[in-house]
Amino acid sequence: MAAGAGALRLLEWEARALLTRLARVRSFALSETMVPAAAVSFEAQTAVERHVARGRRALGRLVRQYVRWLRGPEARRAPPAEAQRRFTFLRLQFNAILSQFDIFADVMTQRSEHETGVWLSGLDAVAADALGLPGGYYETPPVMCYLDRGHGAAIRRARTRLPGGPENPVAIIRVPRERMVGTGVASSLIHEVGHQGAALLGLVESLQPVLRGLQQRGGEEQIVWRCWERWVSETVADLWSVGRVGIAATHGLMGVVSLPRFFVFQVNLGDPHATPWIRVKMSCAMGKALYPDVQWDVLSQLWTALYPLDSLDPARRDLLETLEASLPAVATLLVEHRPAALRGKSLREVLSAAQRQPARLRALYQGWHADRQQMYAAPPSLACAVIGQAGADGAISPESESLILGELLTHWALRSALDRSAIRVAPRLQASGPIDERAVVGLGVR
Repeated sequence: MAAGAGALRLLEWEARALLTRLARVRSFALSETMVPAAAVSFEAQTAVERHVARGRRALGRLVRQYVRWLRGPEARRAPPAEAQRRFTFLRLQFNAILSQFDIFADVMTQRSEHETGVWLSGLDAVAADALGLPGGYYETPPVMCYLDRGHGAAIRRARTRLPGGPENPVAIIRVPRERMVGTGVASSLIHEVGHQGAALLGLVESLQPVLRGLQQRGGEEQIVWRCWERWVSETVADLWSVGRVGIAATHGLMGVVSLPRFFVFQVNLGDPHATPWIRVKMSCAMGKALYPDVQWDVLSQLWTALYPLDSLDPARRDLLETLEASLPAVATLLVEHRPAALRGKSLREVLSAAQRQPARLRALYQGWHADRQQMYAAPPSLACAVIGQAGADGAISPESESLILGELLTHWALRSALDRSAIRVAPRLQASGPIDERAVVGLGVR
């Protein structure tokens, strides 16, 4: 009996300690400092705050119920091991809540960094624009971006499971620091957006049966279609990126997969990413299918010159050449795919746009020289596509590209902040494109 009573006292102390630590999980609105332009969207902030508060309240109820159970006759009759089992379950849930909080804190904390926080808010705007599809095919979830070390970007998709099991209320995109700031960041960012868009449309689930069916033909093509079935999720995300920012997507991809030759030619069906050499070729093929232009053939030939097949063993070389020969057919299959979610339309029809044809992007860039305000008025993903095309054409230097993108990210962030604050901006500010920060100070925004 003494051991049992001691166990109950110890476990009650631990449970009440959990409650005190849970109370310290404060709202981000009370604990994070950031300028208004660096804040995440109102929708994202609300979704995250509600999610954390809901989890905190639910766990608090469970802990209080446990304490009442400990003080009651049932606990005194139960063996200490049963009380410990119940407490262990609560502690696991508590740690899951903290893990969820830390995931969101990674995003929120960086918003306090000078300049970086504002740029992240600008990236939120690019991501939201790239995720939206005209036609109302799905409800667009809020998006939040943050920076981290590493070679590539990543996404924790909305409506997937967080630690502990609850559904993630927002899409969280991790962007590599080394991608900031150039059009390469748009390539990586919108590739991850493509994963979210593909999930909302069920693209992987609708494409896999088609690719499996093509494997039934047998012969040399069987391994080809098997490879593309395995790589379809990443390939569709690459298609989304090409559809939104054109050749900037392929240039950015080349920057990510420009690795030692061993890795560039490594074929691994256990990896959802295509072999880097063929992945770049596929990006060119999808670009050519969406936006016909000689630039795609030129870029594909350049990639071959950078990574020639000459020194490969015959088996690997034959496989890569066979995969390369399949690219036009695979690209056509993807862009003409009509999933049920698109209600009869193809991916080409919803992802591509006349404004993103290379000739149109070049014309827009020239027009921006005459009227810079048009650049600030353009949708964020279109602006990234125009600047990326200019970079591919050699019409802009890397230094100028970085400066312009930095300006645009700041502008998009400030515009979002003004929208959130529901301030009526004077007509001269609305019409002027880039917002004059001195005028904004007068409005009391900063």
